[in-house]
Amino acid sequence: MVNNLLNVLLDPIEFLLLGLSEEPELQSIIFGLFLSMYLITVFGNLLIILAISSDSHLHTPMYFFLANLSFADICVTSTTVPKMLLNVQTQSQVITYAGCISQIFLSTLFAGWDDFLLAVMAYDRYVAICHPLHYTVIMNPQLCGLLVLVSWIMSVLNSLLQSLMILRLSFCREVEIPHFFCELHQMIQLACSDTFLNDTVLYVSTVLLAGGPLAGILYSYSKIIFSIHRISSAQGKYKAFSTCASHLSVVSLFYCTVLGVYLSSAATQNYQTSAVASVMYTVVTPMLNPFIYSLRNRDIKRALMSFLSFSKPKHGSYESFV
Repeated sequence: MVNNLLNVLLDPIEFLLLGLSEEPELQSIIFGLFLSMYLITVFGNLLIILAISSDSHLHTPMYFFLANLSFADICVTSTTVPKMLLNVQTQSQVITYAGCISQIFLSTLFAGWDDFLLAVMAYDRYVAICHPLHYTVIMNPQLCGLLVLVSWIMSVLNSLLQSLMILRLSFCREVEIPHFFCELHQMIQLACSDTFLNDTVLYVSTVLLAGGPLAGILYSYSKIIFSIHRISSAQGKYKAFSTCASHLSVVSLFYCTVLGVYLSSAATQNYQTSAVASVMYTVVTPMLNPFIYSLRNRDIKRALMSFLSFSKPKHGSYESFV
């Protein structure tokens, strides 16, 4: 690893990001489309964060986790899209070795944090529906802060490990990356040295750090469904399920898009197809999350209207989400 770093410092490697298409006539369309999606993602998630922080009614565990998820979504998109837009605008495909490693570290970090936060939010909904009388005691501010902190630390450690594993690999001169950012799995496949250890670490960490949160989400929702099934009234069932609908939609969108990326990559071995599929979980999903939560949530809608009108929230009756 040290020798690789010294070689890079003395003779820097240049990577070429080929993007989604090499057709010149499509570049302006791609630039406009991704710029629009990036701005919508940043402003949409930023509005969610500001609305939650400005409205005392929303200072609850559910919205605390949602604010962190919105922040993670902004970071996921900001890690990849600005560099892509710069490359299209300057008609340059070059990214430095340091820039590529930074992208791998940050994209892995924030995507992993997204994953952990979705599991934490599933646990929050489990406690709210299955143990409503003890909700405020269990989901106290200390536990909420600890859950977010542990999620962050686990994501940082995994991202640091994957980045250090990339540093041990050797790459040929002017490596062409058929993608719009330096994606971890693809970078391993493009290395000129032996990648057995990298593949092993990647697969083990994926099973533990992606499969673990998914298992937690599935367990939480199995308990939630069982509890909802025991509610006698149809109105009570609907009210209980409505508290999970937005989160369940985001979870489905996140995991379906990530799964779609890896299935398409494994089935076709077409890097271009994988790059297009990656757009779903790196750009489209973070863009849609604010709409999913705001359109299905009266409290968020009221807080957004109050924030945008620069007036204090009306002290009306807010719909309970516990």
